[in-house]
Amino acid sequence: MSISDLFDSGFKKRNEDHFASIVRVAMEDGVITDEEKAFLDRLARNLDISEGDYAIILKDYASHHINPPTSYDNRLERLYDLSRMVYVDHIKGDDEEHVLRKIAIGLGFKPENVKYVVDKALTLVSNKVDLDTFMEEIRTMNK
Repeated sequence: MSISDLFDSGFKKRNEDHFASIVRVAMEDGVITDEEKAFLDRLARNLDISEGDYAIILKDYASHHINPPTSYDNRLERLYDLSRMVYVDHIKGDDEEHVLRKIAIGLGFKPENVKYVVDKALTLVSNKVDLDTFMEEIRTMNK
């Protein structure tokens, strides 16, 4: 096995774990709404989750632990990526923001701050800021 094979399988596994965590957060209330399903479909495509793996994760989501990033910077990077997916796909409305808030809580953001963090994140990505600017703005907001 080559080093690139190890890297590729590790990257794929990390994406699958990340996706499974998001599915588990979405299923917290026992139901995946049509809006959540549409978001999960787009997310699976963006994370290169195969249809077979997608079906397995949806069926057995409870066996996957929610593993929020341990560092604040990694949480911000994931929030940036997810916010950009919402923005690029032109998803707007309360349902999508609600899904993103649930996911942000799953990422480890505090429930009492999550509305403000998500609103700021969506504003920043709509202004097409880069990752460094995004992270600095969110950090400044939380001080």
